[in-house]
Amino acid sequence: MCNFEGGRRKLDVGSTKVEVRSWKYEGGSTKLEVRNMKYELMKKIEHLGIAVKDLEKSNVLFAQLFGTAHYKMEEVASEGVKTSFFKTGPNKIELLEATNADSPIAKFIEKKGEGIHHIAFEVDDIRAEIARLKGEGFTVLNEEPKKGADNKWVAFLHPKTTNGVLIELCQERE
Repeated sequence: MCNFEGGRRKLDVGSTKVEVRSWKYEGGSTKLEVRNMKYELMKKIEHLGIAVKDLEKSNVLFAQLFGTAHYKMEEVASEGVKTSFFKTGPNKIELLEATNADSPIAKFIEKKGEGIHHIAFEVDDIRAEIARLKGEGFTVLNEEPKKGADNKWVAFLHPKTTNGVLIELCQERE
């Protein structure tokens, strides 16, 4: 879809908006020079992460709460965590149990007890979001996305720069 805004031609490509700087018709196709104007940043809350001491007991508790069993369990060895996912309506809940005493989840539970660990946001381009948020002054805990649970690339923002809330960015892995 093309339209004019302020005398400039804009082109919407899915959720990405670009400015068409120049175009020419060559041999049956149009060649465009574009500049990225805006992409959808944090699209939606992807899931809430809840740190738990005992994943099996918590699975029973949350199954009773939601009226449905978890749909997936997975271990992310690099993070020292076992996860379990529930879906309730359009929302997902990720339960996280530490698999070793040095894992971030074990440290979180030791310091704060069981409870909400993070809020995860779905993004279209995790590398672009990391760069944008660093430019905005947020502290990114991992400069490069890493493999997370549920077939996602993930990166985290330090809670000291987000009013005490650990923020996870996640993008579907292809």
